[in-house]
Amino acid sequence: MAVLANRMESIVREMTNTLLKTARSAVLAVVRDFSCSIVTGDNRLLCSAEGAPVHIFGSSLQTAAMCDLHSDLSPGDAFLHNDPYIGNTHAADHMYMVPVFVHGEHLFTACAKAHQADCGNAIPSTYYANATDVYTEGALIFPAVRIQRDYKDVDDIIRMCRKRIRVPDQWYGDYLASIGSARIGERRLIELTERYGINKIRSFIEQWFKYSERRATEAIRKLPGGKFTGISTYDPLPPVLPDGLPIRVDVSVDDVEGRIEVDLTQNTDNIALGLNQSIACATSNAMTGVFNCIDPDVPHNAGSFARIDVKLREGCVTGNPTFPHSCSMATTNIGDRIVNAVQLAFSEIGDGFGLAEGAMGMGAGAGVISGYDWRLGGPYINQEWLLANGGPASPTTDGWLNFGLPVACGVIYRSSVEVDESKFPMLVESMRVVPGGSGAGQFRGGPGVEVIYGPRKDPMMVVVSCDGQVNAPQGVRGGHSGPPAATFKRKTDGVEERLPGVVECRLEVGEKIRGIDAGGGGYGDPLLREPERVLRDVLESWETIERANKLYGVVFSGSIEDESLAIDVNLTERRRAIGAAAGCDE
Repeated sequence: MAVLANRMESIVREMTNTLLKTARSAVLAVVRDFSCSIVTGDNRLLCSAEGAPVHIFGSSLQTAAMCDLHSDLSPGDAFLHNDPYIGNTHAADHMYMVPVFVHGEHLFTACAKAHQADCGNAIPSTYYANATDVYTEGALIFPAVRIQRDYKDVDDIIRMCRKRIRVPDQWYGDYLASIGSARIGERRLIELTERYGINKIRSFIEQWFKYSERRATEAIRKLPGGKFTGISTYDPLPPVLPDGLPIRVDVSVDDVEGRIEVDLTQNTDNIALGLNQSIACATSNAMTGVFNCIDPDVPHNAGSFARIDVKLREGCVTGNPTFPHSCSMATTNIGDRIVNAVQLAFSEIGDGFGLAEGAMGMGAGAGVISGYDWRLGGPYINQEWLLANGGPASPTTDGWLNFGLPVACGVIYRSSVEVDESKFPMLVESMRVVPGGSGAGQFRGGPGVEVIYGPRKDPMMVVVSCDGQVNAPQGVRGGHSGPPAATFKRKTDGVEERLPGVVECRLEVGEKIRGIDAGGGGYGDPLLREPERVLRDVLESWETIERANKLYGVVFSGSIEDESLAIDVNLTERRRAIGAAAGCDE
């Protein structure tokens, strides 16, 4: 079983490498905002390797839509699916599905899901937070349509995409890369089945699912039973959300049966914004929070999924949206809040459980840039991922630097400054870690980061969809919240204007956008943090001497300037004793 399980994973990794090496847009070829997976012919997720959870945990929903809508599946078919109302995540994720036939049987579906640089939205961004409905959103939506037959393109669909998408040649290059990735999966799966025989492969599939379910059951039985609640509040977005939006998650742990229920129904109805969760995103994000809090060796497939029940409500902002409410940003923002709320709920079990909140939403470092490129004589558009967010602290580790998003769990790569400056008419002025930008704790959150960039010659539009500027990532079990995010427009005279979290910012030549992403929340009492870790953070300029003393109770002798900075053990012990008695608040 282990041999075949690893062989399946290697196939997905080859699919991933194919897409990464052949894609045209920077969001795929550099940032790697895509995921590949293998689903069984009867629509059960079999293998996902290192895909982003929000992309692949719901793959079976998309393949099920393909099967439901097409009773004539044949070898050589390929389908494009980006309909969030029948199983996809959001319209910007183009899911390419290739049904794999072995001896006439539909045994697998090879899947490649790729986030687009542009999807035809009304604004030059694949994220439209202020979309009041799907019509305002404007994206081209394909409900699992056939895009190849007999291994040849269905030209009508290709022409539709090239006509509507702002960068048609770039889109077509990404399309070829995605289809090529899925076809590689098809080829390797056929080869594998022919080598081992279809009966052995069928037997492996069932054994692998049973093993995975057993591992998940064992992991859940190790948890204390009970019902736990986490609430993570989305930032205000006037006029629809003047006070923000609390996202409540109720987690019930049955430590006898080895089963977890995540209830998302106690939230508001769909809202007139592009923030509504699709079913695929809601279920994936709920399960992501669970998997983050149990044994990390549990396989992620339909077998382990069988032990997690996600409860949704039709017409709810946190899943099962009613048409035409927009799901433009279903993969992020409120999705991040769901992941975080699940982790907060698990932390209520006690010390050693759950995680803090990871920083959420997409600040200027992950803004969508667009404009006119005088070098090429045409338009450009791309989602940046120069820097993004501090990760959550856990009971055993610090949060990650440049974590990305809770929904992706650190899978997304950071953009290359050199590549971006060569591909697009932009200039990155600076990027840095913000000193003191972490939520303090026995284990601190990942530090916040700052980025400054702007256009080189012609004006640039930057679409920012930030969260965490008002409701910063929470710490747990005595850990502190991470510092909030912020976005500024720096004018040519150097004066800065504070921008709202969600903004379409036009930059003239000489103007810059400056974004500060939030730091992750901390876990545990900061006074319990090893002083040596505090010293290291100060020396790396990730922490300040002032905060080290005030929050962590660590006293230093010497100075950074002459490289003599050291921990004063006696004064630190006395300072911590005072802090422990009086409380040490930020």
